[in-house]
Amino acid sequence: MDIHNIRREYSKKKLHLEDLDKNPFNQFDNWFKTALEGIKMDPNAMSLATVGIDSKPSLRTVLLKYYDESGFVFFTNYSSRKSRQIEENENVALLFFWVTLERQIIIEGRAEKISKAESLKYFSSRPHGSQLGAWVSQQSSIISSKSILLAKLDEIRKKFKEGKVPLPDFWGGYRVIPERIEFWQGGESRLHDRFLYTKKSNDDWEINRLAP
Repeated sequence: MDIHNIRREYSKKKLHLEDLDKNPFNQFDNWFKTALEGIKMDPNAMSLATVGIDSKPSLRTVLLKYYDESGFVFFTNYSSRKSRQIEENENVALLFFWVTLERQIIIEGRAEKISKAESLKYFSSRPHGSQLGAWVSQQSSIISSKSILLAKLDEIRKKFKEGKVPLPDFWGGYRVIPERIEFWQGGESRLHDRFLYTKKSNDDWEINRLAP
C-alpha cells in the first residue's frame, strides 16, 4: 500500500509568543476549554508513555480526570503494566493530539500516586458499573477468555448488591507533575508553531520557541 501522499495543510491558526499565558497551566486550561467545545468525543484522551527498568518504552491512551497547578491526574489499576513501570521509573510523558484543532500538547514530568482519600473521592463519583469493573479486572494480566471477566463481574455484583462499592486497595490515581510543557499549533508548509515551557522554580517558567 502506497501512503506517502497522505497529507494535508495545517492552516487554521497561528501561535505567537504574545498569545501565550506566562503560566502553562492557564495556557493548558485555555486550550482544553477550546477542545471541550470543539471535540465531540473524548477531548480528555491522552497518550501516556512510560519506561520501566528494562528501558523499553510503553504507550497507551488514558483519560485525564482533573488538573490544576499541582499536575494532571488519571486513574488506573495499581497492578497494571503502566503502574509497574511508574514504580520503576517515575518519569513519564503525556500527549494530547486534537487533530481537528490542529493542536498538540506534550507534557513531560514525573508521576506519583495521589492520596487514598483523593482516589476515594473520585471513585465515589464513578457510575456503579465502573466501580464494579474496577474490582473485576487484573489489568494487563493474560486471560483465556472474556467469560472469565463476566463471571467475575457477576460475582462482584452479588457481593456488593447492598450498600456502596468500596474503593479497591489496588486501584487509584496518579498525578503527573510537569517539568516541561510544549504547545504545538499546526502551520502552513510544515512550519508549525511550537512553544516550550520549562520549569525553573515553583512559580517560574521559561518559554522558548522551538523549530518545527
